[in-house]
Amino acid sequence: MNLLLPEFFLLFLTFFILSLDLWRNKSQSALSFHLSWGGLLALFVLLLALPYDQEQVYFGGYTVNGTALLFKQIFVLSALFTVLLSRPYFTPGGNRRGTLKYRSEFYCIILLCTFGMFAVVSAKDLLTVFIGMELATIPLYILSGYQKEDAFSVEASTKYIIMGSLSTGLLLFGYSFLYGCAGSLGFDAIAAVAQSSQDEPLLKLGVLFVFAAIGFKLTLFPFHMWAPDVYDGSPTPVTAFISVSSKSVAIAFLLILVYGPLAPMHGYLQPILLILAAATMTVGNLGALRQLKLRRFMAYSSIAQAGYIIMAMAGTSEAAWSSIIYYLFVYAAANYALFFIISLIGRHGNEEFKSLQGMGKQHPVLAAVLLLTLFSLGGIPPLAGFMGKFLLFAAAAEQGFYAMVVFAALNSTISLYYYLLLAKEAYIIKPFAVKNNLLQTDIVQKVSLMVLTSAMIFFGLLPVFSNAIRATVH
Repeated sequence: MNLLLPEFFLLFLTFFILSLDLWRNKSQSALSFHLSWGGLLALFVLLLALPYDQEQVYFGGYTVNGTALLFKQIFVLSALFTVLLSRPYFTPGGNRRGTLKYRSEFYCIILLCTFGMFAVVSAKDLLTVFIGMELATIPLYILSGYQKEDAFSVEASTKYIIMGSLSTGLLLFGYSFLYGCAGSLGFDAIAAVAQSSQDEPLLKLGVLFVFAAIGFKLTLFPFHMWAPDVYDGSPTPVTAFISVSSKSVAIAFLLILVYGPLAPMHGYLQPILLILAAATMTVGNLGALRQLKLRRFMAYSSIAQAGYIIMAMAGTSEAAWSSIIYYLFVYAAANYALFFIISLIGRHGNEEFKSLQGMGKQHPVLAAVLLLTLFSLGGIPPLAGFMGKFLLFAAAAEQGFYAMVVFAALNSTISLYYYLLLAKEAYIIKPFAVKNNLLQTDIVQKVSLMVLTSAMIFFGLLPVFSNAIRATVH
């Protein structure tokens, strides 16, 4: 049962923080913050210590292997940096939009979401996947509207609930067709039907509706329209969590489906995946060009990144799993670094492009971190983002999809242009007036930015990380 220790530890941490808060009756106590980040850090160390060359099946359908443990690392790191990012938002003056309340509940919701994500990557049947996805998604509706006094936060929560409910309906509708074909929701039964009856209309209908449902959660075109409003209206830590954890668990779900029960249909699914990838990265990159608000900009950037990731799923199982997991690590590092900078700007000003003006002169270190982050997201060598995109492109190229790789490279060039627009605001354009409110960083923010920046640099310079991931998922 040692491979289940992370799940037990996470549940214990969640209920311990909630029980302690009820006993102390101090919802704004800093104790819950320290317990949350300390517990998540200990959980990450525990995940590192587990054997990645073993595979165990528990309760007849809950599987833990090296690949699942790697995804759990991503989820735990995302939750950890969300907790660290949220710290100023629970103190007066921490953000211009207002002070968040009920700190312990906030952290417990983050931890419960993470537990749901754990369930998804260890599932062996569609029912367990569904329960895990709902546990990972429904609490996000609460978090997106956590700033109840803010009209934009309430609007974001409402839109997220509506689109999420539609996604769940489509998913269950697709499940009904798959169950009708296979007579079971188990992966083995569905794989047998996919192997013997690929032209079965009910099977194709089920796959269509399930892909549409995942498209909502993954912000694939044309199911992406909710993302800019939800990203812009939610509290910044919640936006960061959605952009990394929610996207990662949706990608894990799609990977499990494509290379698990639907593996016999991979040749049939390849053109669908490539069309979705091409449309998604194009819409995301073109949409980002028109943005002036930082969080709406990050929404379209996230949409474009989903397109690059989906493209890799046209490749072989080994290439897709290893390249996507590696990319999620480096994408998470760059995304959280940028959201930390956005949170610093939002302390006294609007989270807009023009708020970056003068940063290169007044805050050269922060501006340098911003530049490295933008270069990593844009795929500039030798940063980790370049290696991540190279591996994604290589996964598609191995199968001969060279035209798609060229198209993705052109899209990446467009993305580099709009990332450089932020660098232009920080380094070139002078502010109209002298800023009185300087950006102040505390020790938590400094250490977090240092760790994230180091990851972007060393993950790109040292291939040992990508090699280790490839060896684990082989």
